[in-house]
Amino acid sequence: MDTNTDYDAIVIGAGAGGCCAAARLAHNGLRTLLIDDHDRVGGRASTEIIDGHLVNVGAIALEFGGVFQDTFELVGADFPVRMPNPANAFYLDRKVVDVGRGGWSMLLGGLTKQAARILEQFAQAKSGSLPDGRMSTKDWLSGYTKNETVHAIFRNLCAAIFAANADELPARAFLTYFTSKGAFKKFGFHPEGTIGAWKALAAVVQRNGDVWLETRAEAIKVENGAAKAIVINRNGTQARLVSDVIVSNAGPKATVALAGAEHFPDDYIARLKRDLKPAANIVFNFASREPLLSAPGIVTFGKTRRLCNLANLTASCPELAPAGWHQYVAYAVPVPALGDFNETEEVALAHEDLREQFPGFDGKVKMLSIRVMRGDWPAQRSCAGYDLPRETGIAGLWCVGDAVKEYGNGGTQACAETAKLVVDDILARQQHRPAAE
Repeated sequence: MDTNTDYDAIVIGAGAGGCCAAARLAHNGLRTLLIDDHDRVGGRASTEIIDGHLVNVGAIALEFGGVFQDTFELVGADFPVRMPNPANAFYLDRKVVDVGRGGWSMLLGGLTKQAARILEQFAQAKSGSLPDGRMSTKDWLSGYTKNETVHAIFRNLCAAIFAANADELPARAFLTYFTSKGAFKKFGFHPEGTIGAWKALAAVVQRNGDVWLETRAEAIKVENGAAKAIVINRNGTQARLVSDVIVSNAGPKATVALAGAEHFPDDYIARLKRDLKPAANIVFNFASREPLLSAPGIVTFGKTRRLCNLANLTASCPELAPAGWHQYVAYAVPVPALGDFNETEEVALAHEDLREQFPGFDGKVKMLSIRVMRGDWPAQRSCAGYDLPRETGIAGLWCVGDAVKEYGNGGTQACAETAKLVVDDILARQQHRPAAE
């Protein structure tokens, strides 16, 4: 195998966390290599072309005003994301309900007499009083209301943001997100598809390093408790790349498989087996000649079987579709989302929801893709509230992405945050490294 020692840092996986980490590393002067085994960047938030449409594989919402946008501004990457107005609304009884001004108070006040009690719990959570991490969101909400529509809305919020059902997501994580995290208040869509964001970050990496696609990581080499190199397969040729800074965006499970479980601390392996809970969802991409709804952003549904939300993409980014087409993406979450399920039945239930919410649906739309994200290609590598640490216990090896999020965070914002925290740690350690090293 050829040996290459030209890279100060190697990042495995060009998903949201990997692209953000690699761009930050390269921007801070480390000659960085970003690899991915696919033919495009973005991972589970990439974009493909189907029948002339730019179709997003998974994630679509890119947040303003936080660490995600800060990453682009720091490294000098383009950020042409367009914010719909309003960004969020609810779709109840086939009517768009904009709660931009009234917020939770307006929404809940029109549905249940217990609105004040629920809102008080949000206020207490904001001041730091949170339920036990073992209580589910459903059980927490049941203590204040039995209203079916309220429960349906909370379920679909859990599903839309965390790819989990309300009885699977810890109430502590749900409340943390809505009281101290971004809560998707300001987000937008990329006119090139979500892949446009990752292409901009990859271009930053290439200023001080390389991006190799269709390059598979086959092993992470560990010596004396420290990561020293990776073995890759590129164009059918193996190579050993030496670096003492390795960042994995492949998820903790795949990272352990690459490095060998015997090299990790026992408690890390125990947490991997006990805590890691991949979350699943079903993604429908479709287009229509006539608009299906007026809301320009994302709508969250009320009572449904599995459908949780829908985004009106071309209202903000008409470039995503050929002229004359309106393009949408809808998300559904199976039952269970954190365990095994019947894929055929769950897709059928979600499809039935679309027909119910939009009468004549099948005759109005062109279905572009139906993708079930689960298993080794999940909606989230671990549900919020069940994240592993970014530090692996192996010196020089970190994880980034949606299995090592800060508690209660979600989305691409959370992935970008993991990248910032890891890169800050790497830079701090390098500043304190003895000159002899």
